[in-house]
Parts: sequence; structure tokens; C-alpha cells
Amino acid sequence: MIELMLEIAQKNALITAFVFAGALLACSNWLSARFTRGHIHGSAIAIALGLGLAYLGGRITGGSAGLADIGVFAGVGVLGGAMFRDFAIVATAYGAEPEALKQAGWVGALSVVIGVVLSFVMGALVAVAFGYSDPVAITTIGAGAATYIVGPVTGTALGASSEVIALSVAAGLTKSILVMIGTPLVAKRIGLNNPHSALIYGGLMGTTSGVAAGLAATDPRLVPYGAMTATFYTGVGCLLGPSILYFAVRAILPG
Repeated sequence: MIELMLEIAQKNALITAFVFAGALLACSNWLSARFTRGHIHGSAIAIALGLGLAYLGGRITGGSAGLADIGVFAGVGVLGGAMFRDFAIVATAYGAEPEALKQAGWVGALSVVIGVVLSFVMGALVAVAFGYSDPVAITTIGAGAATYIVGPVTGTALGASSEVIALSVAAGLTKSILVMIGTPLVAKRIGLNNPHSALIYGGLMGTTSGVAAGLAATDPRLVPYGAMTATFYTGVGCLLGPSILYFAVRAILPG
């Protein structure tokens, strides 16, 4: 019976991957609600678990595709590939309305650009501090510090190695968790108590899951405003990462 189920799962690898991803996310949401009271968003826990399972899959099989090297999970490689990732990004971008960003005025728009550049610079400096000198690797890790979506998009566009792209995801995940936990702690001190400040905060921080979870823990009414500019942040990061920011790094560090 088990062999038959495994055979069916392998023959329908992509469907199996969707079921597996759904189960993982459901488990992550339960862990978030049960053990963190929502302070750490379920998506962040899911990404951490996914990275751990990918490492475990690679260790067990000795392969290079992580969990996808295990036959029954082969569809995970397609589901987690560039095609579905870019489709999700484009779908998110279509859901954002440029008119809505105007509610924050020029300060809100400027906060998005400042947030992307500042996060990128911090990530790039950390990459250099750890011994990276290749402009592609530095740009990818710097972009990952913006968000864990911008990092892989930038790395794929520039031809970065899978190891560097994984580091960019880890950098973005770390930032997301810090924003989730830190937002309710600093909200009163920075005046994060109204829609206008939430719009600017989302633009500066950028990580949609981190901002949404952090604002939910602060004041649920602020979530739509912070998530709005955070969504634009991801789009701007994906545009600037493999273009202007990469050329800036190349100009400073030719490699």
C-alpha cells in the first residue's frame, strides 16, 4: 500500500509538491500561533523549515537539489524554481495600485528607495566583511538583505551560484524575523501609530511578511498601509538589484 502511494506521488510530482507546501505552511502557521502568538509570521517559519529540509535532503542523498533529490519530492524543485517564483512576484505586483502609493506622498515613495538602498548597502558590507569580493556575490547577498525575494531574483539574473543565492535568502529571512519581533517593541518610540507612519515604515523596512506580522502585533489596523509600500519595495528591489546596484558594486569592486 505504501509503495503504491509513493509511486502515485512520484508520478504526480508537482501535485505532491503543492500538497507538501500546503501542509508545511499549515504546520508553520500553527507553530506561529501556538508558540509565538503571531509575533513570528508563519511564512518566516515555513521558509526556515524549508531551508532545513533542503539541507537535510542534500545530506541524505548527497545531491545538489536539496529535498528535490528525493524521488517523492521531485516536484518541489519545479514548485520552488525560478518560473513559479517570478510568476508569484508578477502576480503580487499586479495586485498593487500605484494610486495607493500616492497616499503617502513623496515621503512614502522616497522611503521605498531609501529602504532598498540602505538594506542593500548593509548586506553588501556584511558580505565583504565575510570575505566576498565577487561583485555578483556581493550584489546578491546585498539584495537578499532587502528581502528574501529580491535576493534570488537578483542572483538568478546575474548568474550567482546556488550557495550565494541560499545565503541571500537566509539574510532576508533574518531581517524578516527581526522586523517581526522588533516592530511592536519600537512602535511607540518612533510614532508608529497612524496610517501615514505605517506607509513610510513599510517602505523603509520592505519585508512584506515581517512588516505585516509586526504591525499586526502592534495595531492590526495599520497592516494594509505598511504592506502596501512593502509590496512596492520588493518590486523596486527587483528592478534596482541586478541593474543600478550591481553596476555600482562593480564600479567600486571590479572583482
